[in-house]
Amino acid sequence: MLRPRTAAVASLLLLPMAAGGFLLQSGPSRATPHLFDQVLSIVANRYVDSLQGSAIFEKAATGLVRELNDPYSELLAPKANEDFNRNVGGRYGGVGMLLEEQKNSGPIRVVVSRVFPHTPAEEGGVLEGDQIVKVDSLNVTGVTKIDSVSNALRGIAGTMVHVTYARPGVTEPIKLSFKRAVIHVPAVPYATLVGDHIGYIPLQTFNENTAEEVQDAAAKLVAQGAKGLVLDLRDNGGGIVEQSLAVSSLFLKDGQPIVNVRGRNTPDEVARASNAHLATQPPLVILTDGNTASASEIVAGALQDHDRALVLGTTSFGKGLVQSLFPLDGGYALKITTGKWYTPSGRSIHRERKLLPDGRLVETKPDSLETEKEKKARPQFKSDAGRTVYGGGGISPDVIVPDDTLSTPEQEFYRAVAAKAQAFVTTLNVYAFELKSSPKNYAVTPEWRAELRRRLMAAGVVIDPKHEAVTAKLLDRELDRRVSRLVLGDAGAKQRSLSEDHQLSRAVDLLTAARTQNALLASAHVASGPPERR
Repeated sequence: MLRPRTAAVASLLLLPMAAGGFLLQSGPSRATPHLFDQVLSIVANRYVDSLQGSAIFEKAATGLVRELNDPYSELLAPKANEDFNRNVGGRYGGVGMLLEEQKNSGPIRVVVSRVFPHTPAEEGGVLEGDQIVKVDSLNVTGVTKIDSVSNALRGIAGTMVHVTYARPGVTEPIKLSFKRAVIHVPAVPYATLVGDHIGYIPLQTFNENTAEEVQDAAAKLVAQGAKGLVLDLRDNGGGIVEQSLAVSSLFLKDGQPIVNVRGRNTPDEVARASNAHLATQPPLVILTDGNTASASEIVAGALQDHDRALVLGTTSFGKGLVQSLFPLDGGYALKITTGKWYTPSGRSIHRERKLLPDGRLVETKPDSLETEKEKKARPQFKSDAGRTVYGGGGISPDVIVPDDTLSTPEQEFYRAVAAKAQAFVTTLNVYAFELKSSPKNYAVTPEWRAELRRRLMAAGVVIDPKHEAVTAKLLDRELDRRVSRLVLGDAGAKQRSLSEDHQLSRAVDLLTAARTQNALLASAHVASGPPERR
């Protein structure tokens, strides 16, 4: 009966001895590179469970990079490095679909949010709202990451990929086979005149062709009589930095500084405008929001500091870090932050955020909610002409125009149909596709709306009578957005929906009233505040 107690005492006696043994080990007074080698050797040879030889080195290197607490630095494994290099140029072997994750009450679904024209996906009949359930041997479940689905769809041009879809209203899964093709995602999907001869250029990314596409779009609009230009950088997360310099050069004088790069052990570098500017320089407004980041912020900051553009919208994201890619042995690569970007006036583009253990970035208050008073509390800098511009991370707009927001009844409507979001979207897309032969001067009719409601009900989308006050308006809007893109194209659809985009509407109003860039900038101090609702 005494044996258990004896064993326990013996164990307790051993603990101080073991602890004392550790304390008696001599070692360096501070960490050195040799410490890493020692720990790695002991773990590899003495850890209780066996570890795969290559895995331990990759995990150690990954842990080292993670301890930098920098969400933008990472060790790229060979496959990730290959994907990164393939994607950054704007061309890839794929089928031509944009994917998004949708989560309502059930598991996460990977759904087609956009089908690009003249691609295998469009030719195969893929519709926006289709849910991907399988790609080759990859079964897409509620825990499958969207990156895994995207990578499975990509590949060498000319090879085949087999995709299975689920479509509301269709009982059997839809199985399609595609031959991958080189897909060019345009930086400027279209350019058009809006309002009273104001040129609109939506710039959605910075790929290898961006500057050329912006130049062509601007020249075309000026030739069509554009009296001013709007460069839309909303939702543009950046891309190739060299292209941001080339785009900035289009609107600046030769030799003007664009961005200053400051590193730790390297001298400051100043990138300057080349002599490739536009022949005609109409007044310019740049639109920004909380998703405007990186290369986009270089353009917005440089043109604002040199008084070449009025920035309108909400404060940009604030990603002002220089990322360098170092090739490593075995196909690995290290993407690491090596410097920070500063605008010509000396403003740091980067805004620090708290990084949670799961990798999420936290901010106390989104800049999209920033008021004019709060903006003026930021650090102040001066533009070339002596205008006050504001630092503190991100590019603060000269004119704050909040993002468009839904009314409370509208929010309640969308929350109510969220449980059937896929059926809602797919039903809209299918019906809009049937209406694509409508005349260009079409109008959404009560008959269209009634048919849409009938189809939604058949698909299981029940609209609560308490939302009746906004139902007609929202269904008309959702259907019109889809039909207009099919009937009029992206450019025509933007012209048709101009009144719904309050930031763009404000930019058009300011450009229409201003004959010169100086007059446009002078209007900034009286133009801030909530947008006029139309």
